[in-house]
Amino acid sequence: MDSVTQIVLGASIQGAMLGRWQGRKALVYGGLLATLPDMDVLLDYGDAVADMTYHRGFSHSLFVLAALATAMALLIRRFGPPAAYSGRRLWLTLLLVLCTHPLLDSFTSYGTQLLWPLDTPPVAISSIFIIDPLYTLPLLAAMLVGLCLGLRRSGLRWQYTGLALSSVYLASSLGGKWMAESQLQQALQERGIEAQSTFSSPTPFNTLLWRVVAIDGDQYYEGLVSWLDSGPPQLVALPRQASAADAVLAGSTQYERLRWFTGDRLRFDLIDQQWVATDLRLGMTGYHPFRFALAEQAPGSAKPRVIEHTQLWPTPPADLSSLRALGARALDTHYAISLSDLAAPLSRPPHQQP
Repeated sequence: MDSVTQIVLGASIQGAMLGRWQGRKALVYGGLLATLPDMDVLLDYGDAVADMTYHRGFSHSLFVLAALATAMALLIRRFGPPAAYSGRRLWLTLLLVLCTHPLLDSFTSYGTQLLWPLDTPPVAISSIFIIDPLYTLPLLAAMLVGLCLGLRRSGLRWQYTGLALSSVYLASSLGGKWMAESQLQQALQERGIEAQSTFSSPTPFNTLLWRVVAIDGDQYYEGLVSWLDSGPPQLVALPRQASAADAVLAGSTQYERLRWFTGDRLRFDLIDQQWVATDLRLGMTGYHPFRFALAEQAPGSAKPRVIEHTQLWPTPPADLSSLRALGARALDTHYAISLSDLAAPLSRPPHQQP
C-alpha cells in the first residue's frame, strides 16, 4: 500500500496499544516505525528488474520483522525509561506495527515475500488497489483526532473504530475478489477456454469494479466485472507472444526472475527491435507501470541480444479520462469501455504514445 496508509495504520495500532501511557507520542512512534520495511527502496539491486522483484523481500519478511520486534523490545526495556506497561505488551505492539505492513501489502497485486528467505512465491492476494481511500480514511481520521484530542477515552475509541472499519473493508474486498473470479470462470466456461492461469484485481481506488485476466498461451483475455453486473463479463482477446519471447529470452536471468515473481502473467511486445515484457498484474489495461526491455535486435545481427542491465520502459502519463470512464462503468453496466483500444498503446514505441 501507499506510504500514507502504512503510516496511519501503524499510528493507530500503537495508539490503541500504548496510547494511554505514551499519549500522542504513540501515534508518532507507530507511524514512523510502520514505514521501516519500505526503506529497502533505497537499495540498488543492480537493474530495474532486480529492484522490482527484490523489493518487499527481506525487509517484508515476517521472520525478519518478528526478530526485529523482539530485539527492539529487549533494547527498549534495557536502555529505555521505565514504563508502566509490560514488556510483553511492548513486544506485541512492535510486532503488530511492523508485521501489519507486509501483511497489508500482500493484499495488493504487487507481490510480497512474507516468508523470505524461504524460496516461496510472493504473496499477492490482489483484493485491494495500492491506493484505496475507503481503507485509508478511517485510519487517517483516527490519527488526526488522536493528535488533536489526545489518547484518553475518546481518542482511544477513535483508534479502535478506525482499525475496525478499515479491517471490515479489507475483509469485504475478499468478497469482491470471489465475485469477480466466479464471474470470470463462468465466462471462460461459456467460451470453452481452458486458461493456464487467471488473475483478478480491483480497478484503481475502489473495490466495486474489477479487472479480470485469463492467460491462454500466446494470448490472454481481459474483462471488467462490477458488483452491479447481472451476468459474466465480455472477454477481449489480446496478444501475448509468449512463445516467441521464450525462444528469444532463454537463458535470461531477468526473464526467469520476472516469470517467478509475476506467476508468468506477462505480455511481450517487439517494439523498435526490443522485446518488452509487461507485468499484466499491476495498473490498468494499457497502463502498466512495470515494463522492461529484456532483449534487443542489433542492426546486422541475426540473433537478438539479451540486455544484461535492464531499465524501466517509459510509461506515458496516466489518462484521467480513463479513470472517469471506469467510474461510470462501475455504476452503469451498459457503459461501454473498449479494452482493445486501451491496450493498443502497449505495442507502440514511447514517442507514439497518446
